[in-house]
Amino acid sequence: MNRRHSAAAAITLVCALAVLAAPVQAFAAPTPPAPEQPPKSGNAEDPGTSGTSGTSGKKSLEEVRAKIDALYRQAGAATDAYNLAEERSKKQSGEIVKLAQAIVEGQAKIAELKSRAGAQAREQYRNAGLPPGAQLMLSGDPQLFLDGISRAHQGQQAAKGVLGELNRTQEDLETYTQDASTNWTKLEANRVKQAKAKKKINEQIAAAKKLESQLEKKERARLLQLEQQAEYKSQTAWLSSGALKEINRGASASGKKAVAFATSQIGKPYKWGAVGPASYDCSGLTSQAWAAAGHPIPRTSQEQWRQLPHIAVKDMRPGDLVIYFSDATHVGMYIGDGAIVHAPRPGRDVTITGAGSMEILGVVRPDK
Repeated sequence: MNRRHSAAAAITLVCALAVLAAPVQAFAAPTPPAPEQPPKSGNAEDPGTSGTSGTSGKKSLEEVRAKIDALYRQAGAATDAYNLAEERSKKQSGEIVKLAQAIVEGQAKIAELKSRAGAQAREQYRNAGLPPGAQLMLSGDPQLFLDGISRAHQGQQAAKGVLGELNRTQEDLETYTQDASTNWTKLEANRVKQAKAKKKINEQIAAAKKLESQLEKKERARLLQLEQQAEYKSQTAWLSSGALKEINRGASASGKKAVAFATSQIGKPYKWGAVGPASYDCSGLTSQAWAAAGHPIPRTSQEQWRQLPHIAVKDMRPGDLVIYFSDATHVGMYIGDGAIVHAPRPGRDVTITGAGSMEILGVVRPDK
């Protein structure tokens, strides 16, 4: 009875789940800004001071940019955690559904076996409760006795087979029920992780947007210039290191398809947790591009870095994925000529930028 209750509970959980539960550009330096004037006391238009009129203290615009960048980096890390928890939740949900189907099939099989066992019991009752061997001995007919020996043996073996199969099926059913309970616990744990990650993402993005909103229009334009300058400086340093001299390989057939898909998404907005078709986050773009090329890859940048084959930067070819930052929380797709296509961050669109414009952790190749 407890087993039946456990199985019914698991199936109820699954039903609840089912109801509740988808061409390369050249790079040029950004336009140099006009020389900054010395700070003017009390002048709200001065980017060196008024850029933080709504922030604490007298931070420079560069400090504000660094703070905003840090907030978006933290949001990116939380986004990766959210995406991983979501992927695992989907996996657990699928396993629970399979286990529920196995439980239902097991219950049906047990019912059928019990019916067969009951038929055998009723047959024995109709024969005055005597086993087949005793009935043959009392028949007084030697020929009937000899003929019936084989049938009696077969019947005994069949009865043992039914009982043995019944016991095995009941054990399997208990295992399925326990596995379903374990997977449900994991599912709930991943849901908690998702909720925490989602809260952190929203908090970091809100904080970054608040800082930006406190800037004057002139300062926001200057902030974008500072962002472009930082990317250009990093890209120039990377190219000056000679990294691009060794990179001259052509894309594989699958790589060409992945690049074509990724570049066709240029101009679409970044949205955390999104995998298209209207918007993407960084790993949503790369995972969907390679799925379109016929090579499904892990959903998150951290799992892409962990699971896909690593390639030396000098061996990089179009279609390879460039993983950024020490925690592998950003990814872009190399498209040739020292450039990547990527979904940068909230407030930005899918775009092309220099492969060396951010701190490179390494390169992975989905179709190696």
